[in-house]
Amino acid sequence: MACLLRAATRGLVPWRSYCSKGMQRELSKGFVEALREIVGHSNVSTAVAAREQHGHDESMHRCQPPDAVVWPQNSEQVSQLAALCYNHGVPIIPFGTGTGLEGGVCAVQGGVCVNLTRMGRILELNPEDFSVVVEPGVTRKALNTYLRDSGLWFPVDPGADASLCGMAATSASGTNAVRYGTMRDNVLNLEVVLPDGRLLHTAGPGRHFRKSAAGYNLTGLFVGSEGTLGLITAATLRLHPAPEATVVATCAFPSVQAAVDSTVHILQAAVPVARIEFLDDVMMDACNKYSKLNCSVAPTLFLEFHGSQQVLSEQLKRTEEITQHNGAFHFSWAKEAEERSRLWTARHNAWYSTLALRPGSKGYSTDVCVPISRLPEILVQAKEDLKASGIIGTIVGHVGDGNFHCILLVDPEDAEELHRVEAFAKRLGRRALALHGTCTGEHGIGLGKQQLLQEEVGAVGVATMRQLKAMLDPRGLMNPGKVL
Repeated sequence: MACLLRAATRGLVPWRSYCSKGMQRELSKGFVEALREIVGHSNVSTAVAAREQHGHDESMHRCQPPDAVVWPQNSEQVSQLAALCYNHGVPIIPFGTGTGLEGGVCAVQGGVCVNLTRMGRILELNPEDFSVVVEPGVTRKALNTYLRDSGLWFPVDPGADASLCGMAATSASGTNAVRYGTMRDNVLNLEVVLPDGRLLHTAGPGRHFRKSAAGYNLTGLFVGSEGTLGLITAATLRLHPAPEATVVATCAFPSVQAAVDSTVHILQAAVPVARIEFLDDVMMDACNKYSKLNCSVAPTLFLEFHGSQQVLSEQLKRTEEITQHNGAFHFSWAKEAEERSRLWTARHNAWYSTLALRPGSKGYSTDVCVPISRLPEILVQAKEDLKASGIIGTIVGHVGDGNFHCILLVDPEDAEELHRVEAFAKRLGRRALALHGTCTGEHGIGLGKQQLLQEEVGAVGVATMRQLKAMLDPRGLMNPGKVL
C-alpha cells in the first residue's frame, strides 16, 4: 500500500483543481487514477449523474454532490481508499442505500463518496450462537431471505430495505423495537476502517459474545456515529428465533388520546406485543387510498403478536379488553400471511401514501421519542400544532417505545410554507426535550438536528463528542459537517 500511496502522491498538490470555465471544482486526474488503481476503472465515477445521485438521501436536504464515487469490493480496498484520502486531506462520505432522512450522505465539502453496496456477502452464520456476520451491502430483506430455512431471523425493521451496516451507522430502529430492541441491542461486533485506513474490530476479531465487561464499549461508540468516525465494513449481528405463529390485529379509536392511552395500558399490563404502530386519521385515509385498504378513517393501532397458538389467543383477548375499555371499535385480527403482509406493506408505504395526498409536493419527515408516560401528551399536542400551523401532514409511529414520526408535505418553492414546516419540526423536537425525551428516536442528527443535539446533551456532552471525533478523525475528513 505504501508504494501505491507514493505513486498516488505524484502530481496531487492540490488534490482539487479548478477549470477556468465557471470555476467548477474537480478532483485532479492523478488522484482519480489513484482511486482506479485501488478499485478498478469501472468502479470509479466522476459523471454528473452518479455524483448527483450520491449527493442526497430521501430527505429535503440538498447539498453539492461528491467529487467522485467509488465502489470498493472488500475491506482491504476500503482501507486503501481511506488511507489515500487521509494522506491528501480528501473528505470521505460513506454511502449505503441512501434511505436516510436527515441529509447524512450530503457531501457538504465535496470529496469521495464510498458506496459500499457492492460488498454484499454474508460472511459467517453461527446458528447455535444466534449470530451472523454481514458485509455492508447486505440489506435486512436479503439477510432474512438467506435465513428463511434456519429457524432464525433478524427483526430490526426500519421500513425501508436499508443496508444492515447503514442501519448500524444510524442506530436504526423500527416496528419491532418494542420487543426485540434497536440496532444498539442487536450489534455484537463491528469491523471498521478508521479515517487513516487502519482496521478496527470493536469487540476483537471474530468475537460474537452476548455481553462483556472488557474495557470501553467501542461497538456502541460506532453504532449511531453516522459515518463520522469510520467506515463500517462488516457487522456481527444478533439473531432471534423465528416465531412459531404470528397474528396481526387492528383497532380504531375515537381520538388520538384513546389510542395512545391504550398503548400505555397494554405495555403496563405486560402484554408481550412484538409491534404497536400508531397511525392518525390522516395517515389512515392516505393508506386506504394508496394501499387499497378499507379501514376506518380514525386514529388506529396496528399490533402484532408472536408466540404459540395458545399464547397468542391469550394476548389477543387481553389486548381487545384493554382497547375496548378505551373506546376502540372495529377490533379485527388476521393470521394469514397474505393479509398480514398486506397490512404491514401499507404501514411501510406510509411515506409514499402521504406524498400521494398532495401530488407534486415533497416530504419533510421528523421524529422524536419520549418516555411512554408522556406519549399521549406530546401526540395530542403535535396533532393540535399541525392543525394550527395549516400544515398537511400525517403522524405515524412505533409508539411501543415512545417513538413517532411526522411526515409533512411542503412545496419546496414556497419559502413561507417551508418556514412553517421547519418551525413545526423544531417545536416538536423541543417539546420532546421538555418532556425528557430525545429530538430523534431513529432518524439521526445528520444536517437537520445539530442545534437540537446541543440542547439535548448540553455543552459538556457536545464537547466530549468533539473530543472523541478529534481523536479518531484529527483531520475532520469522515463525513464532515454532520452531527457536530
